[in-house]
Amino acid sequence: MSATEIDFYELLEVGRDADGPALKSAYRKLAMKFHPDRNPGDKECEARFKAISAAYECLKDPQKRAAYDRYGHAAFSGGMGGGGHGGQDFGDIGDIFETIFGSSFGGASGRGRPRRGADLRYDLEIGLEEAFHGKATEIEVEISVSCEPCSGLGAQPGTQRQACGMCRGHGKVRAQQGLFVIERPCPTCHGRGEVIQQPCRACGGEGRVDQVQKLAVEVPPGVDNGTRIRLTGKGEAGPMGAPPGDLYIFIHIRQHAVFQREGTALFTRVPVSITTAALGGTIAIPGLDGESHAIEIPSGIQTGKQLRKRGAGMPVLQARGTGDLVVEIVVETPTRLSARQKELLREFQATETGEECPESRGFFDRLKDAFTG
Repeated sequence: MSATEIDFYELLEVGRDADGPALKSAYRKLAMKFHPDRNPGDKECEARFKAISAAYECLKDPQKRAAYDRYGHAAFSGGMGGGGHGGQDFGDIGDIFETIFGSSFGGASGRGRPRRGADLRYDLEIGLEEAFHGKATEIEVEISVSCEPCSGLGAQPGTQRQACGMCRGHGKVRAQQGLFVIERPCPTCHGRGEVIQQPCRACGGEGRVDQVQKLAVEVPPGVDNGTRIRLTGKGEAGPMGAPPGDLYIFIHIRQHAVFQREGTALFTRVPVSITTAALGGTIAIPGLDGESHAIEIPSGIQTGKQLRKRGAGMPVLQARGTGDLVVEIVVETPTRLSARQKELLREFQATETGEECPESRGFFDRLKDAFTG
């Protein structure tokens, strides 16, 4: 993507007369939409995020915005003419904006620092019991690590990197761009100020090699779907000895045969017989904590009624406390009755007055009133 293909106002989806608050609101909305953390692995979103960030950095500054409004991208990319190296390409969009807004308008000077390594993502699936108790496990990840023979520097052992002849070791070159003097990363050494005459044979001068690593992961009790565990410094090694990125472990919990989870609460549906529902009783539910939890069934309970056992749910992540176990009652009508059982039910039926089931009686009374007036 070149600078001439981008209009800053179009990137931020605002008019050219937008004021500061409107620019800020538009930027925040788009930054949330295209942020790399919300779109892991999506290179287009990453490039879009960099572009809108750079556009906002320009337009929020009155001086930069005035230059952009008058000359457009030519104010920054050499389109206004001028001598020196003004016609050369700046490279990718990240380098364009970093150069324009970091160096040309009072940013840091000197050699460019090598970028840190990329962050990595690993998806880890565990059971609900493991989420309850926590888990110590080991994962295998193929990542780029610092090259041992050259210590990540990229130069053949026994040799040294030399100062770049293009920028004389400064990492940056200057060019006259009309009214501006533009300072940008050196195209020869890519802003490092040094070049490698004899690249390391093991890594080809990259300073890093691909390697499968085994990493220990501590899953704390109480994790939920989407919980992110960060392993600092376990991502991709940075180029030329730059710091490594981080590894993010995303937790996915398998569906459980009995319990459904909502936050720290555990839900389950329990069928009970008509007699237990009518007379009351006690049922025992084995919990994820290994304990048997007694649930008292009040007499006359109906289907759909929820009973709660405090402290028998999931632990709170990285804090004290435990959620609740919620039991939803389902009154089960018997389908296989012996002759004696049917006889007893008929005897019970003969003694019914209607007061035993007030809800049914109330419904039929309302039904009668509705059709008889």
